Amino acid sequence: MGLAEESSGLVSAPAAAEAAGMDRWWTVPNALSVLRLAGVPVFLWLLLGPHDDLIALALLIFSGFTDWLDGKLARWLNQMSRLGALLDPAADRLYIVATLVAFVLRGIVPWWLAVILVAKDVVVGLCLPVLRRAGYAPPEVHYVGKGATFALLYAFPLVLFAQGTSIAATIARPIGYAFIIWGSVLYVWSGLLYVAQVVIAVRRTEPVG
Repeated sequence: MGLAEESSGLVSAPAAAEAAGMDRWWTVPNALSVLRLAGVPVFLWLLLGPHDDLIALALLIFSGFTDWLDGKLARWLNQMSRLGALLDPAADRLYIVATLVAFVLRGIVPWWLAVILVAKDVVVGLCLPVLRRAGYAPPEVHYVGKGATFALLYAFPLVLFAQGTSIAATIARPIGYAFIIWGSVLYVWSGLLYVAQVVIAVRRTEPVG
């Protein structure tokens, strides 16, 4: 993964067509991402209002499926777009934050864990204007970050299911919390890698003397 420096200049016709395609708004993958985003407040209400964990679990699983599907469709249908590149990770992070808030309020995970994970996203967000001022575009998502998101989005349904009293819930409990620990470590690590990249990029642009 690297930081792409922004530049201006003439582009070829195929490149211009590709750039125009990247500016599309109305695509099937984007519609799926918007649908996932619309499910976030519903998911949060289900967990904190009626405590309907089964429907919330089904919604979380559906969100995970559409997360996988929109990426596949973007490649299969050649419908990749800049908006989609923003919506997809935004939906992931909102589900992570919403789940953490609900789990903390219900005593499922400790508050300090939620603070650490949310703080990572805040720090990364603060790095973006620093990159812009240095003339760099945001870096692509690191494989460590992808692994962290994968682990957490698998952990949350397992931990939610584990709140039941069945034998299956008892089996799911240690597996779910193991995924949370693994995902949390990777999540923080990916944030440290991001900050390190920003520091290196800024130092490259500083005048020598």
